[in-house]
Amino acid sequence: MVRVKICGITNMEDALAACEYGADAIGFIFYKNSPRFIEPHKAGEIIKELPPFVTAVSVFVNEDISAVNKIAREAGLNVVQLHGNESTEFCEKITGRVIKSFKVKKGEAKTLYHEMENYNVSAYLLDTYKEELEGGTGVVFDWDIAMEAGRLGRIILAGGLTPENVADAIKKARPYAVDVSSGVEERPGKKDLKKVREFIRKAKGAL
Repeated sequence: MVRVKICGITNMEDALAACEYGADAIGFIFYKNSPRFIEPHKAGEIIKELPPFVTAVSVFVNEDISAVNKIAREAGLNVVQLHGNESTEFCEKITGRVIKSFKVKKGEAKTLYHEMENYNVSAYLLDTYKEELEGGTGVVFDWDIAMEAGRLGRIILAGGLTPENVADAIKKARPYAVDVSSGVEERPGKKDLKKVREFIRKAKGAL
């Protein structure tokens, strides 16, 4: 069964509801330019209330290595997800497991695979390339690319996923997990809980 991460959580209600509906992971964004930014201490308060066996994921973009490790440690985060131009050497200095995000550009699949091969991380997250946006694009890409990338390791599929298309995406791409933020929101930073529940139900029943 595919795993589901609900990202861009900013409040206790959304976090606990997502867990109740069956989310495997909750994502907290520590990139200050994001409309879903959350202060580390507030994320820490939410994490303390999460049920066991739910993974807390910290999302950073081109942050200082010492700050990444400090925030992750103090907030009690299990996994670090990197969405910027972080090098392989940067990833190796992270304390704990790492998810590295890669942006999928049309017509550049071979370049993408070559870049991914350089990284020894726990999983690769694939999101749609959109200029000036570091994730949360709300735009889908060719899921065949994700399917092919699966030969390199665990693939987390993101980019434009919604309750309406997630089952098709999973059947086509066969990812390790799916990651959603804007596709289940009322507005940036506030989830539509009906959409969250439906997204998780459709994802878990896809295979």
